[in-house]
Amino acid sequence: MIPATPRIWLAPLRGLTGALFRNAYAEHFDGIDGAVTPFLTTIQGVRIKPSQIQEVLPENNRLMPVVPQIISKTPSNFIALATALHRMGYDTVNWNLGCPFARVANKQRGSGLLPHPERIDAFLEQVTGALPTRISVKLRLGRSAPEEILDLLPVFDRYPIQSLILHPRTGEQMYTGRPDFEMFAQCLQRTRHPVIYNGDIVDRKGFEVLQQRFPSVAGWMIGRGLLADPFLPSAIKGSSPSHEDRIGRFRRFHDTLFDRFAAIRHGPVQLVDTMKGYWTYFAQNFQQGDKLLKRVRKARRVEQYRNILAAFWQTAAFKGPFDTCG
Repeated sequence: MIPATPRIWLAPLRGLTGALFRNAYAEHFDGIDGAVTPFLTTIQGVRIKPSQIQEVLPENNRLMPVVPQIISKTPSNFIALATALHRMGYDTVNWNLGCPFARVANKQRGSGLLPHPERIDAFLEQVTGALPTRISVKLRLGRSAPEEILDLLPVFDRYPIQSLILHPRTGEQMYTGRPDFEMFAQCLQRTRHPVIYNGDIVDRKGFEVLQQRFPSVAGWMIGRGLLADPFLPSAIKGSSPSHEDRIGRFRRFHDTLFDRFAAIRHGPVQLVDTMKGYWTYFAQNFQQGDKLLKRVRKARRVEQYRNILAAFWQTAAFKGPFDTCG
């Protein structure tokens, strides 16, 4: 049975969906029920550095429910950080088994652990008995082969995991190629845990196709699709603002994001480069967005960036109410 109102999560995208973005988003848009943070990295020992937890301080995360994500292959380090997060008020942490980047996976972290079910089993055996929090797991089908997930599901089923957030690609695929929906369907049948779908939700029509195909899914996670179209979660839930309202709200969101990064970035070049990262996604949702992106990428100074955007806002137009990202 399909829930009347789908539960939608903001995906963790390192360098993009941090606390500053989450707060700016929550001030201008709705439709998101919670977020998993970009991963926190553990260090050796039980001492927690302030820099490790700056992004998840409760005072920086009051506008949106948040689950901190941890990437680690060492149970004791994971337990130490999760315990510190519990003292801060978090009742759930997420274990990253999905990061696809080779520099992470080659150290047998993120998706690099997926070919090693025995190591995942040993990790969970130590961690779940010692954690003061609940644990969820974000993962892919495997590192190099989607069938790797079939050896992992029985391992996960032995432990009290809150949910599995599953991106139906392998780590080596990165974000290319088609998601393996057939293997995802097998996973839904073979695990006792709630499963949250993650990957390639870029418009309402595509979401509805997935929802009809996988009615037992416990929730939906959106990352790149939300960056391209911040209205997507509310559109999925039935909201349909006017074109003029969408342009005005997006511009105010952009200005909030820009002003807050301006307060913390070290110099104009870093600030402009930060905004270029967002426009890689934002531009996908606008008519003439490819031309705008080329101009933004050439900007070197804040004043140059401001002038490009000031001219753009005069004629800015979205591709359509729900015709987003292709």
